This record gives sequence, structure tokens and C-alpha cells, in this order.
Amino acid sequence: MRIQYCLPLSLLLGACAGPGEAPAPAAPMRGATAVLAVLETTDVHSNVLGYDYYKLAPDPTFGLDRTATLIAAVRKEFANTLLLDNGDTIQGTALADYQALVAPLKCDQTLAVYKVMNQLGVEGGGIGNHEFNYGLAYLSQVTGSRFDVDGVDPARPRCAGPAFPQVLANVYSSKTHQQLFAPYRIIVKQVRALDANGKPVVATVKVGIIGFTPPTIVAWDKRWLDGKVYTEGVRETAQKYIPQMRAEGADLVIAISHGGLDDAAYSPSMENGNYHLSKVPGIDAMLIGHSHQIFPNAASKVDQFNLPGVDKAGGLVNGVPTVMANLWGKHLGVIGLHLQYDGAHWVVDKRQTTVEARGAQQADKALVAADPAVAALVAAEHAATIGYVKTPVGASDYRMASYFADVGDMSAIAVVNQAQADYVARYVKANLPQYAALPVLSMASAFKSGSAGVSDFTDVPAGSLALNNAADLYLYPNTLYAVKVDGAGLKAWLEHGAGRFNTIDAAKAAAQELVNPSFPSYNFDTITSSDVSYEIDITQPPGKRIGRLAYRGKAIEPAQQFIVATNNYRASGGGGFPGLDGSKTILASPDANRDVLIAYIKAAKQLTLAAHGARRSWQFAKVKTAGPVVFHSAPNVIGLARAAGLQNVTLLRADDGGGKGYALYAVDLSQ
Repeated sequence: MRIQYCLPLSLLLGACAGPGEAPAPAAPMRGATAVLAVLETTDVHSNVLGYDYYKLAPDPTFGLDRTATLIAAVRKEFANTLLLDNGDTIQGTALADYQALVAPLKCDQTLAVYKVMNQLGVEGGGIGNHEFNYGLAYLSQVTGSRFDVDGVDPARPRCAGPAFPQVLANVYSSKTHQQLFAPYRIIVKQVRALDANGKPVVATVKVGIIGFTPPTIVAWDKRWLDGKVYTEGVRETAQKYIPQMRAEGADLVIAISHGGLDDAAYSPSMENGNYHLSKVPGIDAMLIGHSHQIFPNAASKVDQFNLPGVDKAGGLVNGVPTVMANLWGKHLGVIGLHLQYDGAHWVVDKRQTTVEARGAQQADKALVAADPAVAALVAAEHAATIGYVKTPVGASDYRMASYFADVGDMSAIAVVNQAQADYVARYVKANLPQYAALPVLSMASAFKSGSAGVSDFTDVPAGSLALNNAADLYLYPNTLYAVKVDGAGLKAWLEHGAGRFNTIDAAKAAAQELVNPSFPSYNFDTITSSDVSYEIDITQPPGKRIGRLAYRGKAIEPAQQFIVATNNYRASGGGGFPGLDGSKTILASPDANRDVLIAYIKAAKQLTLAAHGARRSWQFAKVKTAGPVVFHSAPNVIGLARAAGLQNVTLLRADDGGGKGYALYAVDLSQ
């Protein structure tokens, strides 16, 4: 006699299964219904734990260990879930750099972030632009893929990778004209459903996932990708493959597209093409990212969520349910797809479908608990990274911080510019005598300015400097490039960077926000040279703000020539700066900007405020405003503004009332 017993799933469905068996899925009847919760992580950037390797301290506001708790809660709430990752997964922390550059993984080892995602039960993933930062050979290895591209042996053993399929439809090998990854995958899901009579049944839903990454990767990571891969635009790629997915039986099509929204005229090379992607017939849901924002968010003032056809409260883009789950595991995207079987396929009932981005921080500001299983899983990698970043490199007599970088504190930027300029000047002298007479300048920006939370600022205390401090000053694994520009190009560069600020109406009595939240701080490039001076007039519209631009006291002429030290991302077109498209590059160094900075600090041994942290080239143009011009930063740091000589900055409120811990400050533009 065969003994049967009922499992919890079986009990719910009113059926029993034998030992080790799951209830057999039934062929769905017309009118059957189900709810499938599609969950998104995005832009995790290897933040597997709530730990800041740059400050060597726990930070509970981010990390996959807390996302794990959100995932578990959603799985209790919804009978059917599908967990997908949007990309920008393997790069972004000292842990990621350690595993890629310092102690490279062996073929049989799995990346820490993929180990965690495997444990969380991720069922599919996309590929972001930052996946390419360490090169194609590394990406091939850690994703367990075989790339048939120049520089990668397609016959080498397949290495350990994530346990879930990864899809990417718009990046091709120049050698074979085939995609690096499968363009799409159809996942067969068994779901709990109700038949047309309301009776619980188990049914099958075929979910097609298709991946896209910004086509601009070929410029941003030109050093790795040039001549080896090419890209296609998201719209034409989707138009090609979605009918094919449907023909192969996909009931649902979910686009995992690593990009944001832009309603500019469509271009196959556009960075954020998902506004146009949403208009391609056959897409049931979009998981987007890259912009490090929250969508849906009814209160959002971000430009891309205030476009025609975008419902920022309901989570719809031209009628397509869409979610963007912030970054670093701070949020979990949840699209509750309400499905109905029409006799041939499951279709989405958009009237009942819900979209939300659930935060690890609750309404009462409490944070969900971290899942201890995540820390246990990556304990060895975590400890090794901490040991690595403690390596000493020098000392400083001043605190380097970015809390007030938007209003003129250059303490965390000036030394980066000095290191870059010094490297380029020495290289030009030794190797490019034709440019020896040209002035060498440098551009740098504050990478961390609070966009990811109140702790998201560079803050390096005075005293001993270690590798983690250098990584805090220079966050990304860029390489140092130099470009030759004329005076007109230099001004255009600075004009574009000044888009960081809103346009201020001097006659307006109400408070006005200084910073444009849609413009990332890493695109606010500044010069910090005693040879250069200029003003930024934020009462003028973008593109007409830079005034009194001078070199050694004389106005810079449009045809005057300069060499500017920067990074590969900027020199190759990153950020959309006019004229910077790779054609002006005169030096493409193999050395990382961060390593250049470390070498500079080691050579200097002791950094001083006067020599390395106080230089500033720009000022706001003086104007009297009828009302306050305000900005947000961390609380309890007004003393740093004073130390930087910013007497025109005042603290208005220690708590800005937004519920996220920021303080409210004002800058007096008349001083």
C-alpha cells in the first residue's frame, strides 16, 4: 500500500502528493486566474552586507542582507513570486574590487554577490553597464559564460557562475555577430491559481525574460570593448525578439532593461531608452534601473518620472507596469501581475495589477532586520576585504569630506585633481613633447553626495590614510585619460557640469532648492587649480552659467589649447558632455585613477590642507535673492563648512522633515 501525505501547498490546493512529489499542474481553463509577484533587485553594486568598507563600519541602511528579509516577507504575502535582478551587480564596493583585482577568483569559485543571490533564489538576471568594468574575460568567468570574442578563449572551461540564467539581447561579439549572453529565456513557472469556478489548482505560466543594457557601454568601457563587441538599440532589439518569444510560447514578456527613462527622440545609442521600449508591443512589465531612483514614487521630482505617459504614482510607463528599486538593496521592486487565462495564454489584467518599491526602511524609520544567513555565507570574503582595505598609504592633517562639495568645499576633490594633473604632466613631458607647451588641468567631482542616503558622503578623517580612504575619495575603477580641448570646449565642459544646479529666481521669496536631483554629483566636474578661475551664475539657464573664465588672470580665448586629465568614462562620452566622444583623447592610461591617487599620496607621505585640500577655482556669481536658497546634507557638519571657508553657508534645521535624516542648509549667494 502506498502512503500519501499532504504538504502545506497541497492542503491549500485541496490535493495530496506522494512523498517527494509536487502536485501535478493542471491545464488551465478559460477564466482561470492567478497572481504572480515579479520582484526586482537592481544596482546592488556588490553591497551584499550593510557595511561601509570605506568607513570600516556597519551601515544598516543598505545591503542584500536586508533585502533578503523583504523578499521573505513578500513570499509569505504572495503565493507566486519570480525574483529577478536588473544588473550592475558585480562592481561597486571594495569587496568587488578585492575579488576582481586583488585576489582574483579561481574558476571554481562563485562571486560573493552571486552566492547570496543563489541563496535568495534569484530566477533570472540582466546585465548592467558596470558588469563590463573589469573586462570581458572576467565577466565571462564570473558569469559562467563562454564569450567568443577577441581576447577571451572560448574553449576554456566554463567557470562557476550564478545558478540562474542571465539574459542580454543587445550586445554582440564583433567576431561572431552573436550575443554574448542568451538574448532571452522562457521560464516555466508552476503557480497556484484558481480555476473558473474558484477552485484552487496548480497551473503553468511561461514567463519570457529579455535583457538590455545601455548601448553606450562601448564608449564608457572602450578600453575593454573597442573592436570586440558592438551594441544595438533597445527598441529595434525588442521588436526583433519579442514576437519570437511569443511564438515560442511565452505567456508573459518581462523586459529587464538596465536604464532609465528619456523621452528625447529615439536613438539606438541612447543611454536611457526605456520610455521608447515601453511602446514596443508585447511587453507585459518592465524592470528598470541604472538611475538609482525609486519608481513608482508619487512624490518624486525627478525629471524622468514626470514625462507624458508616466504614472509615477501607479507605476506605469505608457501603460506598462514598471518598477525601479533604487540601489544597493535599499528597496525591492514588487509588481503584482494579476493574470487571467484566455483559453490559449495567460494575459495581464492591468486594472488589478499593482506596482510598488518596498523599502528596507519602514514608515516609522525603523529598518527591517538583516538576514544573518547572508553574513554567514560571505564571512570569509568580508573579512579578507576588511584586511585589504586597512593597508596604509599615507597621512593627512585635514578632514576630506563631500558634505558641502556642491557649495564649494574642495577638500575631497582637490587632491584627486592634483594627482591626475601630476600624472598627466609627467607623462606628457616624457612621451608627448608636441604638447609640452600646453597647460595641464584636471577635472574631478564628488562621487558621493547623499543621493543614496544621509551616510552617502565621502568622509575621510584627519590622520593615517589607508586604501579604504583612497577608495572613498575615488569610488569607481576608472582609468586615467587625458584629452586636448580648446577654450570653447573647456567652457562647454564646465557649462554642462553646472547643470547640477536648479535655475534660481532671484525675485522669488519662497525657498528654492539649489541642487537638481536629476543631475548626479559625479557629473559636476570642477577644476581646483590656482591657475584657473570662473563663476557659476545659477540665476541663468543651463548652458549660460559660466562667466569670467580665466587662466592665470587672463580671459581664456575660445581657441586656446589645454590638456585636461579626467577618466575613461568622461573622455569617452560618459555623462553626455559636449565634444567628449573619444576623439579628443591623447592619453589612455592603463592605470586606474584610484591607483594614481594612491601613488600620489604615498609620494607626498603627508597631505596638508594648505597644499592639497584648499584650492578652489570656482565661485557662485554674487546675487541677492529675495528668499533662501537651500540644500540638504548630513546633520552636525556645519563646522566643516566653516573649515572650508564657506561663511555663506548656514544651518536652517537639524532635521529637514523629510524623514530620511538630512539637515537643511542655506547658501547666501550674495556673499
